[in-house]
Amino acid sequence: MSLSIAIQMDPIQSVDIDADTTFRMAEEAQARGHSLFYYRPENLSLDEGTLHARGQALTVRREKGNHFSLGEETRVDLSTMDVVLLRQDPPFDMSYVTNTHMLERIHPKTLVVNDPFWVRNFPEKILVLDFPDLSPPTMVARSLADLRAFKEKHGEMILKPLYGNGGAGVFRLAHSDRNLASLHELFAGINREPLIAQAFLPAVEKGDKRVILIEGEPVGAINRVPQKGETRSNMHVGGRPEKIALDDADRAICARIGPLLREKGQIFVGIDVIGGKLTEINVTSPTGMQELERFDGVNIAGMFWKAVEARIAAR
Repeated sequence: MSLSIAIQMDPIQSVDIDADTTFRMAEEAQARGHSLFYYRPENLSLDEGTLHARGQALTVRREKGNHFSLGEETRVDLSTMDVVLLRQDPPFDMSYVTNTHMLERIHPKTLVVNDPFWVRNFPEKILVLDFPDLSPPTMVARSLADLRAFKEKHGEMILKPLYGNGGAGVFRLAHSDRNLASLHELFAGINREPLIAQAFLPAVEKGDKRVILIEGEPVGAINRVPQKGETRSNMHVGGRPEKIALDDADRAICARIGPLLREKGQIFVGIDVIGGKLTEINVTSPTGMQELERFDGVNIAGMFWKAVEARIAAR
């Protein structure tokens, strides 16, 4: 099976070929004989009901400083592609939301991965609220009074933007911390969105586990350990990836959420687990594939494309 694959992503020039999940997906797709077309999110256009993207044919190679080649720019009707890989990074803002609306116009005739309707309706920090028994105490609120009440009830807590990513804007507030009002004022001056508060999990000092699921099934995990003196374990802010095995708590969480992810077309998902508690379900542009492949010696990218190919064949 040879597929035509369009990849909606951020600038390919700046990717780290030793860490970037999208690059690894493209590399494996190419190795399987699929053709690649690369475009930037801002180059989508809905023209009299037809969804186009302006981009270039793409070839990738594992050579630092020379990791890609692009063909001449052309405008493609995306409904003629077999697959659109939705891999632009958050923030999950109105631009991202609009792109999901546009991509819905061609899905499922053209398979969009992950399903854009449910990407829009499953933001990382919202879907987790459907599983309160699996998660730490959590509040989504804009009211300072409500956030204060949550902090009073749970003591030490994490405060972060509802639609943030990569560890940006994440604050740990001790029970005695008096900065909640100031932080609320800061965030309120930036946007009109609610904040998310979660009870602090001390187990984060031992790491924040990223579990990768393909078609709702866990295929492995990496442990992201925060730097000394740092609460955030995201690799974007210096978290150190370590080899780790799936445990019973991870498998129980995946057994609960996996069927829903599979049903809603969320083929590639990364969940965050701290001390056996589910903190996020990442569906927009999950990372961690290359680290997991190196630690476990398995071809996760191959598993991913096998799942996509199976969906295409089943149609």
